[in-house]
Amino acid sequence: MEQPEVLTDLDVPSTHRPSAGTATSVMKKLPEVTLTFWIMKIAATTLGETAGDLFAQTLKMGYFLTTVALFLIFVVTLVVQLGSSRYNPFFYWTVILSTSMAGTTMSDFMNRDASAKYLSDGATALGWGPQGLGLGYPAGAAILVSILLVVFALWKLSGMTFQIRDIVTFRGEALFWSAILVSNTLGTSLGDFLSDSSGLGYAGSALLVTGLLAVLAALMKVPAVPNVALFWIAFVLTRPLGATAGDFLTKPVAKGGLNLGTVGSSAVLLAVLFGLMAYAQVCERRNTASLAGGPEPVSRPAD
Repeated sequence: MEQPEVLTDLDVPSTHRPSAGTATSVMKKLPEVTLTFWIMKIAATTLGETAGDLFAQTLKMGYFLTTVALFLIFVVTLVVQLGSSRYNPFFYWTVILSTSMAGTTMSDFMNRDASAKYLSDGATALGWGPQGLGLGYPAGAAILVSILLVVFALWKLSGMTFQIRDIVTFRGEALFWSAILVSNTLGTSLGDFLSDSSGLGYAGSALLVTGLLAVLAALMKVPAVPNVALFWIAFVLTRPLGATAGDFLTKPVAKGGLNLGTVGSSAVLLAVLFGLMAYAQVCERRNTASLAGGPEPVSRPAD
């Protein structure tokens, strides 16, 4: 599934290569971007949508408390990922999941309020604390796009590579995860706008996003279009695909959903994602074993 993650010194920017006399390879921290990568990304973001709604709405914690709790979980999972010396599928995809869950409630808190449009069963409040900023999806998306552009500008100014397979430093990975968190939050806003306000409904929104992703896949064959840009556009778009899929699974039939509920949907999606993570871990061990006879890899270089 995933390709070997050892990065040879020919792939590492000259400022990050090991000094003479050291081993000639550097351990990579992030997975190869393959079809399986995108399948796991969609599964994780769909679970992020249903799990975020589970805590905020079903358990009635509210957007504020849930956002604080899930953001703290994101920080913990990120610390584990950053502290790892090599790519670990469980660590990596747990952070992706935590950014998806936090992104769901962060987006909801920014865009929604305590109006009847967002609260059901005649409720006037949802959990403790502010109900939401009520910015609306267009304003929320505009703010998140601006933040994401700032992250990319700082990334560019840092001189670190945008190539995912070549990110081997702590600072580069920190920039990567910052962009991931904002991208998943932005994707949630886009997905909710398509599902709730565009008139397309859940199925129509999913078809639209799938069509856009197909266009991006076709553009990969065009040399003039940078693959790095296509990756980040696809990363943002797979989030609304997961959001609309999650809403389709959980929302009432009257609203165009399947009414499976947040608990049941989250449990099934968690089992699917856990199975994919376990498979990725098995493949990673096989890759490691196949590389055992090669040059001994070293940990990532310092910034």
